[in-house]
Amino acid sequence: MIRRAMIKDIVGIAALVNKFAERGVMLHRSLEHLYEHVRDFHVAVDDENHVVGVCGLNIVWADLAEVYSLAVDASQQGKGLGSRLVEATIEDARELGIAKLMSLTYEQRFFERLGFTVVDRMTLPLKVWSECVHCPKNQACDEIAMVYQLDVPTIEAPKPGQSVGNIIELPVLANDMEHPDVKS
Repeated sequence: MIRRAMIKDIVGIAALVNKFAERGVMLHRSLEHLYEHVRDFHVAVDDENHVVGVCGLNIVWADLAEVYSLAVDASQQGKGLGSRLVEATIEDARELGIAKLMSLTYEQRFFERLGFTVVDRMTLPLKVWSECVHCPKNQACDEIAMVYQLDVPTIEAPKPGQSVGNIIELPVLANDMEHPDVKS
């Protein structure tokens, strides 16, 4: 069964994703990240409600989201769970009005069967690469960039870094919260 992830699934999601991360095919995900982003994920569960597959949808910008952390337990592969998980994220993106999905992957044929096409990774916005600093392969990335176009109405939205009225997007550094002069 494919369903939205729940808090009770987080430990199972972490175990599955981090097993694949140990093989170097995706990034590790901390429990903190998974709890904060539980709404990103769909899971496949077995008859005993154990997580046997997972896929997340990370919104990058108004017109772009990433399919990420797609993993299916080896015992469940070949049953169509991966496809159904990606299709659930595509449906989420469609409901949100996101025009394009992207994935950085080693599974080109799998994503092509779902309608994704290979693109030059340099055509993706810089914001996509924000997690790359955490990747041990960031200086020698060998993932394939792929995109999927959704048939949704286009919207007018500012580009990353563009100001809107008196709202200005400012970068936030990870250690800003730890700065000794900042009081909470």
